[in-house]
Amino acid sequence: MKKIMMMVLAATALVACTAKQIEEQPVRTQLLVRLADLQKNGIMYGHQDDPMYGLTWEYAKDSSDVKNVCGDYPAIMGFDLGGIEMGDEKNLDSVPFTRMTEEIQNHYRRGGIVTLSWHPRNPVTTIEGGGNAGQKFPEGTAWDITDTTVVKKILPGGEYHEKFETWMQRVADFLATLTDDSGQRIPIIFRPWHENSGSWFWWGEKLCTVEEYKALWNMLQDKLLDSGFDNLVWSYSPGCQDNLTAERLLVRYPGDDRVDMIGLDGYQWVPEEKDQFVERTKQNLQVLCEVAKKRHLIPAMTETGMKNMTQPDWWTSTLLPAVKDFPISYLLTWRNYKSEWFGPSTSKPDAKNFVDFYNDEKTLFLNDIK
Repeated sequence: MKKIMMMVLAATALVACTAKQIEEQPVRTQLLVRLADLQKNGIMYGHQDDPMYGLTWEYAKDSSDVKNVCGDYPAIMGFDLGGIEMGDEKNLDSVPFTRMTEEIQNHYRRGGIVTLSWHPRNPVTTIEGGGNAGQKFPEGTAWDITDTTVVKKILPGGEYHEKFETWMQRVADFLATLTDDSGQRIPIIFRPWHENSGSWFWWGEKLCTVEEYKALWNMLQDKLLDSGFDNLVWSYSPGCQDNLTAERLLVRYPGDDRVDMIGLDGYQWVPEEKDQFVERTKQNLQVLCEVAKKRHLIPAMTETGMKNMTQPDWWTSTLLPAVKDFPISYLLTWRNYKSEWFGPSTSKPDAKNFVDFYNDEKTLFLNDIK
């Protein structure tokens, strides 16, 4: 994929590269060209499950906590496929997959960009038919690490490989629904096996070897590429770490031929962590952007936020100072759920400050990227 990214960089540098020539490229290349171009203009803002529900509403037509606060949609919308592997009608956060397809199509139609993550249940400890959609932490979820050899058991030759083949096929079946009005596949930023530098998911650092993790990445990628999904921009996204180094960032990196984007997930959980969050984020993004430049990847802060927003001016006093000096493509705050939220809401004191964040010349929302 490094070769593709080099072509993208060359394309954006050539004045003679017309819009028509770009349109004739595969949709994945079109998205990479667009991301590289938008990266020069600022940092796109993203929000998980943005059109699905907010702090005071659920599944209202054309609603969005972000839009309700600032009058504009996020540039990026994120959704999660957890539960699709079970054949569930709803994902792990109780979002109907049919509605997810509709909202992905809506956002693409209005000019936005979509990213997908996947928190698959534990294939060793879960039971078929026991999807438990909406229940995040019981036995059998992505957070179930009672079996420490799950990755090894689902790789080719493992006793659960056939089962996981079925699960990957169900991902492919869902991805096949993501088409535009002309029937062409929608380009998607796909971010599987994220936060692998921690050990809270069954694919985490202490639960599989480096070689097993890379084999897991390759197995899913090869499955989807062989199934014709050349519309996916692949994002490798470990978590933020204290005193991050390039070597540490890349320890489980699948390879330049396997990755298009590189990101980090990092949160502020309590007000007391403000200074620590800013300092760590700056240090981590410095390393991230240096690695991305060297390897011709697009950098991003793939998950962030302050839990339950107890700091009303967080958007401009904490988040913006932490990220504004780095050429990241986007940042994505996690979902707004009534018991745990990370984005803005008209019902919360941070709404006014979010408008200031929206109006900052460094941030890009939907109307800025159309």
